[in-house]
Amino acid sequence: MDTGFKDYYATLGVSRDASAAEIKKAFRKLARKYHPDVAKDKKSAEAKFKEINEANEVLSDPEKRQKYDDLGEDWQSHGMPPHGRGRNANGASGQSFNFGGTGFSDFFEQFFSGGEGRGFSNTDPWGANPPPTNTRGNDIEGDILVTLEEVMHGDTRPISLQITNPKTGKAEKHSFHVRIPVGVIHGKRIRVSGQGEPGTGNAGPGDLYLRVRHAAHPFFHTEGSDLFYDLNLAPWEAVLGAEVTVPTLDGPIKLRVPAGSESDQQLRVRNRGLPKGKGTDRGDFFATITIHLPKESTDEELALWEQLREISSFSPRPTSP
Repeated sequence: MDTGFKDYYATLGVSRDASAAEIKKAFRKLARKYHPDVAKDKKSAEAKFKEINEANEVLSDPEKRQKYDDLGEDWQSHGMPPHGRGRNANGASGQSFNFGGTGFSDFFEQFFSGGEGRGFSNTDPWGANPPPTNTRGNDIEGDILVTLEEVMHGDTRPISLQITNPKTGKAEKHSFHVRIPVGVIHGKRIRVSGQGEPGTGNAGPGDLYLRVRHAAHPFFHTEGSDLFYDLNLAPWEAVLGAEVTVPTLDGPIKLRVPAGSESDQQLRVRNRGLPKGKGTDRGDFFATITIHLPKESTDEELALWEQLREISSFSPRPTSP
């Protein structure tokens, strides 16, 4: 179990006062390098890809980033909570546990997981009113990092769960496989029957619920089953129109940019998003246009811009009254 402090700024190679844009740029650069689909050493790249995803998960979220900055390297002085806890039907807290194989470190889970009840422990959760002899075990919630490639094709993930057995008082490690369904959307919970907290007496265990979090991708982000891509255009491509090659999860496609396209305009390609379950239906692919200007121009290019300024009647500003 890795409970050490994670220097997320160092992971992304940015300073502690880096802007949101700098963090986004650093993540994308690293993600393109270590994405398992393009890296030569896939095993080490996969581990690195998870690290930079975790760092991006925290530093790209203003609330999580503020909490992380407040913790600092003296995080232990804040009191290290256990990895998480189970909850029964009445909301009573169960005992601590920790995961393996979900794609998040224990440090992240202890402080930044969105699961209900995380960050608390109770050695006597039932107080003066112990449960009946036969009581079903509490359900357990956790998070699981899922890549878009796993969403596209489905997968089976080995997961481990370490938990204290209330009957024996000993820590037990359970290993099992979790099926990641095709088309599972961000925020969806995967139920794993019988892998929650053990019950007492003759009662059965609770269930495990893993909340899906889509791993950040260097090119795309998701909304439901729809896939979004930032399409950068030169000014003349937007004005004159163009045919450009854009990546999708199925491979590159040709996309026609209409003449007169504007920034923030979206070009839609139907049925090129994420699958909607096992059927043939899929979400859509959206390319969101951003028009970029060259940072430097040659003398010849500047002369052409000057000429355009002289002959063009276009103005982006309204006429003064």
